[in-house]
Amino acid sequence: MDNTIPAARETKREGSMKYVVILALSAGMAGLLYGYDTVSISGAIEFLSAHYGLSAAMQGLVISSIMIGGVAGVGVSGFLADKIGRRKVLLIGAAFFFVSALASAFTYDPTSLIVTRIVGGVGIGLASALAITYITECAPTKYRGTLSSAYQLLTILGLFLTNLIDFFIANAGTHLWGENVGWRWMLGIGAIPAAIFFIALFLSPESPRFLLQQGKTKEGFEILERIGGTDDAKAQVSSIEKSLEEEKGSTFRDLFRKPLLYALLVGIFLAIFNQAVGQNTISYYGPTMFASIGFENNGEFIVSTVVGAVELLFAFVGMALIDRLGRKPLMQSGAFLMGVFAVLMALTYGMHWDGIWMLVFACGFIAAFAYSMGPMTWVMIPELFPTYLRGRAAGICTVFLWGINFCIGQFTPMMFAHWGWRRHVRILRGARFHLFPRRNLPRSRDEGQEPRGDRGLLEAQGGRQGQVSARIES
Repeated sequence: MDNTIPAARETKREGSMKYVVILALSAGMAGLLYGYDTVSISGAIEFLSAHYGLSAAMQGLVISSIMIGGVAGVGVSGFLADKIGRRKVLLIGAAFFFVSALASAFTYDPTSLIVTRIVGGVGIGLASALAITYITECAPTKYRGTLSSAYQLLTILGLFLTNLIDFFIANAGTHLWGENVGWRWMLGIGAIPAAIFFIALFLSPESPRFLLQQGKTKEGFEILERIGGTDDAKAQVSSIEKSLEEEKGSTFRDLFRKPLLYALLVGIFLAIFNQAVGQNTISYYGPTMFASIGFENNGEFIVSTVVGAVELLFAFVGMALIDRLGRKPLMQSGAFLMGVFAVLMALTYGMHWDGIWMLVFACGFIAAFAYSMGPMTWVMIPELFPTYLRGRAAGICTVFLWGINFCIGQFTPMMFAHWGWRRHVRILRGARFHLFPRRNLPRSRDEGQEPRGDRGLLEAQGGRQGQVSARIES
């Protein structure tokens, strides 16, 4: 094992931003898989319900079953990543989803469909938290927030493209054809992005931070050199090795002691409210929701595509602003606007306004999510923790995200069946998340190269409540 940095060259190597972007997009493909599944099942559920005569509870289980696998996947992803590496776990996740997508197209009853979706959920769960961790450990500090947003951007791109695919498939034949064949195409096409994800990762290197942790200094240095240039790579190696030295004697139990316990609680809160704000109600059941207010003859798929296009546009806005304005300001403004538009959506139902207003307000709600809560959660959670705990801590937080996601997928059709969409949308406005970022959320700052354990991550602040401010140096 060579654990020395190569001797200085006569000509120093320059870093390649193109290479960094390719790595970020390769890992970010995990988001596209999640986005594809979210919308493909929302387009297929109407046909599946008619084909199998699904009850409201069974509709919810068909949609939410992937989250059951997701919880299991994210629960073990961090521990596996620390043992065998980030890249290998991401490859395993891609393989799981590829098999699941193909198998789901050939299922013959609701039970077999649910089983295949659980398998796919394990794959997405393995990849969802680790994709951001991989990007964070590869990206240069000053571009880390922007590049980490690639996961959310590709998630939204998956949502948008799948809305288009669902629309074309729904119009490819009669409704009876959709019940028997169409939904199989909607689900099975997901094998294509899964295969692309696998190939992209197969051609990508392991995280340089993980390589250095394993004593493979030469390999880690060469990757860092290609990313940021010779001088930056030397500085990075020195910084990482220093942090690894300081982390000796640290254990997983540190995560449950102050000050990291506060970081964990903040990460869990971000994960929970990333889903609890309700955007996936629109993603999972958008066509059903819009059909209930008058959009018919496959118009509900067109309207859902419009919402997806708005989300994609504002994902770019978030990427452009995240490293300029910072995480916390974007979270504050986005959370406030989501609350406003959720109230307006509820009023649209309650006051029986024209359906076009629901489209306008839904677009406003999704736009606010796309530039704030959407990317910020995935970017901030890994930043909250020192590197020796990052994979496992992010996995724990993401378990909560997938758990709430399961509840939304499972119980939304049941709430709709018993209460109708009016009361369900009113529940969305009850989330008062906009108060939390203003008062309690640590401000994230990319000011260093590598966290110096607990001391470099969290600093105690004065005041009666003893609030802690996170100083993110990853």
